[in-house]
Amino acid sequence: MRRFVIEFGYGVDLHGQDVNNAAAKAVKDAISHSCLSGLVEICGIKDLDEVLVDVTVACSRPEEIIAEKIEKVLPVGKKTIRAVKGGMTVSGLDLPMFGDRCDSIEVAVACITVSIL
Repeated sequence: MRRFVIEFGYGVDLHGQDVNNAAAKAVKDAISHSCLSGLVEICGIKDLDEVLVDVTVACSRPEEIIAEKIEKVLPVGKKTIRAVKGGMTVSGLDLPMFGDRCDSIEVAVACITVSIL
C-alpha cells in the first residue's frame, strides 16, 4: 500500500452537541483541501472507488461516532472510519430552540489518508 494524500480538517457543531455533525464537517474540511488528480493523471487509476480512504476522527465522545454518517461525506474509495478520543469541547450558548442540551460546542479533528495498492 502506498499513501498518496494525507490531509487534515476540523469541524464544529455550534448547537446540539452532536459529535457526528462536528466529525462530518471535519472530514468535509479535509477533503476540500485536496484534489486527487494525480491518482488519475500520474498513477493511471481508472476507478476512484478502488482507492483506500482511511479516516481518523478525534472527538470528545468517540463512542458516539456512527461510521455510516461519516462515510456518506466521502465521495470515493473503500472507506475505513476510526474514532479516537480528542477534539475539544468549549463553552457556548444553551439555546434549546437550536437543539442544545447544554452550552457546549463540539470540535472534531479529522485526518484522511488516501492510499493505493
